[in-house]
Order: sequence, then structure tokens, then C-alpha cells
Amino acid sequence: MMLKRCLLLLGLLSLWATVAFAGQPAVVYKVDVKDEIGPGVWRTVKKSFEEAEKAEAGYILIDMNTYGGLVVYADSLRSLILNSRRPVWVFVDNNAASAGALIAIACDRIYMREGANIGAATVVNQTGEAMPDKYQSYMRSMIRSTAQAHGRDTLIQGKDTVLRWKRDPQIAEAMVDERIYIPGVTDSGKVVTFTPHEAVKYGFCDGLADNVAEVLAQEGIGDYTLLSYTPTAVDRIIGFLIHPMVQGILIMMIIGGIYFELQTPSIGFPLAVAVAGAVLYFAPLYLEGFAASWELLVFVLGVILLLLEVFVIPGFGVAGVSGIVCMVGALVLAGVDDFSFDFLGDFAGTILRSLFVVVAASLLSLGLSFWLGARLLGSRRWAFALHAEQRPEDGFVGVDMTVGQEVDKQGYAVTDLRPGGKIRIDGELYDAVAEQGDYIPKNTPVKVVKYQAGQLYVVKTGK
Repeated sequence: MMLKRCLLLLGLLSLWATVAFAGQPAVVYKVDVKDEIGPGVWRTVKKSFEEAEKAEAGYILIDMNTYGGLVVYADSLRSLILNSRRPVWVFVDNNAASAGALIAIACDRIYMREGANIGAATVVNQTGEAMPDKYQSYMRSMIRSTAQAHGRDTLIQGKDTVLRWKRDPQIAEAMVDERIYIPGVTDSGKVVTFTPHEAVKYGFCDGLADNVAEVLAQEGIGDYTLLSYTPTAVDRIIGFLIHPMVQGILIMMIIGGIYFELQTPSIGFPLAVAVAGAVLYFAPLYLEGFAASWELLVFVLGVILLLLEVFVIPGFGVAGVSGIVCMVGALVLAGVDDFSFDFLGDFAGTILRSLFVVVAASLLSLGLSFWLGARLLGSRRWAFALHAEQRPEDGFVGVDMTVGQEVDKQGYAVTDLRPGGKIRIDGELYDAVAEQGDYIPKNTPVKVVKYQAGQLYVVKTGK
């Protein structure tokens, strides 16, 4: 009896839920991936997934058009997709190349526009040349495991039961390695890149569509609410500050401000510029999780060591060099996300790019500081230095010329003149020399006969 009542209660609850939620539109969260895969795209997608969680969206739809980018960020994106509790679909609106192919394969469903492409996931450097095989091996393994994550379908062929991968891992691997030969799919020496119809044929596309609405229609979703992530003002500011060009300018502010502060005797405007540059450089990176606390501490330690070298320790040695290394190292590592260590090849490239930005900006800042310092200190338009000239022909000399007015006046020797000594004239005491170089005793009356090179010359006027 109790069991029947429980079953009846469950039935009523189910009926109530069906009636209550019937007719409510499905919530679909759209995420745009339309730029190079990098820090900006990673930040946007991560925020979008968080917002989709808050909005209790039933589905996440990625609208993609990208030629690829940094594999380290693509790896993080594909992990985010594979671990999502909600179905994630992707609409390839033209291109899903390289790192974009890896992200697309991670999605539960793939739709493509006519004329679109997916594949060509070989790891290359900035010049477009393929990286060594150890990097390709990592990428092969990653894209293969991504394809395998979608499992296999069970097919009944006559009396036989066949298990077939939903997305063939070997074909996915052939998107990376041109050496893989798959009969009917690719010849050895060519990397796999599929058109939409080829992708449908080999299981790497679930349908063709012209837009997002058609994708949802093919999935049987007619009544839906489409949401998307709208960047806030803070997001725009952070996105602006983490742009490599802006980071270069901030580094120039830091280095230039420190240089000019070391040239001035007190704390002033240059230090304020350096501090502002450091805050604007590190704050967004720290808030986004790129910069760790220890990197900020290393930068501060570098500044302290440099100041100690300049103001406390004579010469320039270990403290100064250590300070520069700490500052440069902190600036470089702050711009590199920690998860980059998972893919050493791409991580090395990221480190080199960050190092190039920091070193180039620092050298440019120092060069401009030297030039600007010379211009400001040498310019007569600015009151940074004393430029007035006191020339002798204009009456400027290094001695008191008023003493020359004592010529022809009489006084007496206050001390013995041997031949130099002290005399007094009208109550004032002067240095004087006997004109003939002879000896003049103390208290002897004297007369000033000439003034030359700041010196009074006298003769005796009495016995």
C-alpha cells in the first residue's frame, strides 16, 4: 500500500513538472570565437561558460570562425568543453583551422556552413613552418584523445555487431600528421582538411546550416531564448590593458619612470609614472589569473635590489644585475598563463614573445629616456637646468670688485705685512700686500696705491 502511494505521488509530481515547464523556451547560450585563439578568446569563452552556468542554460552554442592560434589556449578551451555539464555545439561559420579544429572536435555536435573548412591542425611556428616531431606528437595525442572522448556507436550489420568511433581518432590524427595514410580519406604527405560534405561523410560534421537559427532548428529547438556574453566596462578595460602593444607602453612607463627618478634628487613625478605603469601592467594580469602573487613579489624585490645598488652599495654589481633580472623575469612571466607549461613547445614560443615585448619596450624606453633627458636638460625653454652665463666681459668675475674703490685711501696696518697682512681703512678690515714686497710693521700708516686681481697693494706713508 505504501509503495502504491509513493508511485502515485511521483506520478503527480512528474505530471506537475510537465505542465509547469511545458511551453517554456529553451535557454541557449551563444559564445563567439571569431579571433585568433589566445588570451582574449580564452577569457571570453571562460566567462561565457560561467554566465551560462548562472543562467542555467540548457545548451551552449559556439559560433566559430578562426584560423587557429596558440595551442596552449586551445587545449584549455577543449578541456573546458569536454568537462561541461551542458551539451556544447559548434557552428563553423567559414573556418575551424588548426587550433580551431581541436576546439570544434571537442564539441558534442558540429555544424558547418557551405564553403567552410575544418582541419589542418599541424603545429607551426610564427613563420608557418612545422614544429619538430615532439610537438606534433603531443598534438596528435591531444586531438586523438579528444575524438575518442565522444565514444563509439554500435552498428548492426547483418548478423554482426560493429563498434565505430563517432569521430575516428585516426582521421583526427591525420589532421596533424601528413605521414598518416588512410585509404579513401587522405594520401600520405597531405594533412587532412575537410569540406562540409566530406566532414559529414567521415563523421566530423553533424549537419549543414547557414546560421545559428538553422542549427537550433535541426536540433529540434524551435522555441528558445538566445543569450550571449556582453563584456562589461571592466572587461573592456582589462582586454585593452592586456593587449601586447599596450603592455609594451606600460613597460616603457615603468622603465622610463625609474630611470628619470634615479636622475632626480627627490621622489616626484617620474616615480608616480613608474608606479602607475606597474599597477596597470600587473593588476589586470593578476585579476585574470595570469600573474601569480610570487611574480609581483619578484618584481618588487627587483626594484628594491636596484635601488640598493644605486643608493647604498658603491659601484654596480650583483645586487644591480639581480634586480634587473628579477624585474625583467617578473614582467615576462606575468604575461604567461601557468597552464602553458602543459605544452612546452608553445609555452617556449609564448615565453619568447613575452620576452621580446619586455626587452624591446625596455630598450626603447631607455633610448627615449636618454634622448628626452638630453633634450630637457639641454633646452633653454624648460627650467630643468641653469643656463645663464656670467661672462667676464659683462662684468662677472669670481671676486668682490667693490674692494677696488679703496684705491688712494689711507689707513694703517693691523698686522705686520711680510709682505702680506691685514690693514684697516675707515673701520673696515682688508687683506693687503706691500707693493715693493718690503716689510711694513704693525700700526704703520699706509696708502692703497692699486687694486689688481682682487688684491689691494699699499705703501708706507709714515715712519
